[in-house]
Amino acid sequence: MLALLAGEGTAFVGPGLRVSRAELRAASAALAARLHALGFRRGDRLAVWLPDGAGWLQCLFACAQLGVLVVPISTRFTVAEARRVLGVAEPRGLVITPHFLKMDYAAAARELAPEVLIEAPQHGLLDGSAGEAPSTGEAGDLLCTFSTSGTTGVPKLAPHDQASIMRHARNVAAYFDMQGGVALGALPLYGVLGFMQAMAALAAGGTLVSVPVYDPIACARAIDAERVTHFFGSDQMFDAVLGVPGASLASWRIGGYADFVGWAARVAEAGDARGISLFGLYGSSEGFSLLAGRDWRAPLAERIPAGGTPVSPDIRFRVCDPESGEVLPQGQPGELQFQGYNLLTAYVNNPAATAAAFTADGWFRSGDLAIDEGGSFLYLARLKDSLRLRGYLVDPGEIESHLAAHPAVAQAQVVGVAQPGQGDVAVAFVILAAPTDEAELVRHCRAGLAAYKQPRRVVAVAEFPANNGPNGVKILKNKLRDMAEAALKDPAA
Repeated sequence: MLALLAGEGTAFVGPGLRVSRAELRAASAALAARLHALGFRRGDRLAVWLPDGAGWLQCLFACAQLGVLVVPISTRFTVAEARRVLGVAEPRGLVITPHFLKMDYAAAARELAPEVLIEAPQHGLLDGSAGEAPSTGEAGDLLCTFSTSGTTGVPKLAPHDQASIMRHARNVAAYFDMQGGVALGALPLYGVLGFMQAMAALAAGGTLVSVPVYDPIACARAIDAERVTHFFGSDQMFDAVLGVPGASLASWRIGGYADFVGWAARVAEAGDARGISLFGLYGSSEGFSLLAGRDWRAPLAERIPAGGTPVSPDIRFRVCDPESGEVLPQGQPGELQFQGYNLLTAYVNNPAATAAAFTADGWFRSGDLAIDEGGSFLYLARLKDSLRLRGYLVDPGEIESHLAAHPAVAQAQVVGVAQPGQGDVAVAFVILAAPTDEAELVRHCRAGLAAYKQPRRVVAVAEFPANNGPNGVKILKNKLRDMAEAALKDPAA
């Protein structure tokens, strides 16, 4: 992993701070010496509850030298949520900054009472120790975990080892032409998309420019001031940054987005108008972000959809029937499954989740609905968000796109609600751009969709329930399902 810091030049730029590769190498080695003096040894775990910054990266590379596993904790977590992560990971120590935004981390740390507590500055580097720590870390040692939601309320921690992180970072850098570039980090390092973008920038011999608290104006200013070439985020983030008045964005060449709010076409077209190649991505905590992406050199229409081609031929995929497990031919929707160096081998302290995540023949179950396009795949939705309407497996995005084509509709979301004796029933929610009524939108659906795809209700709302997560803003489909149940019970609502 330390090879990612080789060479000269600037590694990191943050608020009031510019750190060279040599400085980050030296600071990481000094922190490794401090951790070693505190008793950390290969196989131990260190929880890192820090905002984005050079100190976060310093912790990662210090732990890589020692063979210690980093367990990042979201800076948005409450003490109770952090305790749940610590309960799963069982780390020996915790790194905090005393205060960030409105959170008193020093008080939280006293409540959590870790075995070892290390304080870090909010934006700078951590103090190290004199002398040298042994380089006991090995390629197969687990280095960093990423949290995913668990069905019992307890988070699942997906860990990756040093070799796979470094290998994927290099593959991402090559696939997206990042060599010597400057990447904007506006998503947190504790999330897999923010993390892998940072690793790829370093692997490419480039620079990571950090905006620790996402703000579109700050992002636009950073792009122009630091001549950012690459920026990976969400469709909503890109839409806001592209709309900042007076921003040049002339250096920004390439950007991949997760399509979280249905604005993929809108942002790709806006990027094209400014000479920026924007395209759909695919990734996960278990298989890395930037696992696949559309060809950034392709025509606009081919770049818009989520999914794409894996960034390495060593990442293999297939699409299977979610019920029978049979591999499906191209063009048929089913569960997306993977094999490759990029996958976790086991969740931390969760053998039951590990067993459920893999098929009998060793493929990872993504839980995603997709179509095999032949060498690439089209991501449709989470399987749990897909619809089984009158026996047909339906992508809700197809209905959403049709509704969004109506001139009065700005955005659309569709969920399914199981009804006794009927199976799933589709309910649509729309944010309006102009006045209209439900009857008009129902007629629009009848005119352009097969009967089994037509939503039972089309309900106008002011906004969709959403959560600002580690990889961007995501619409909460479970909340929409609750709203859909209520709409079906009260047709006059």
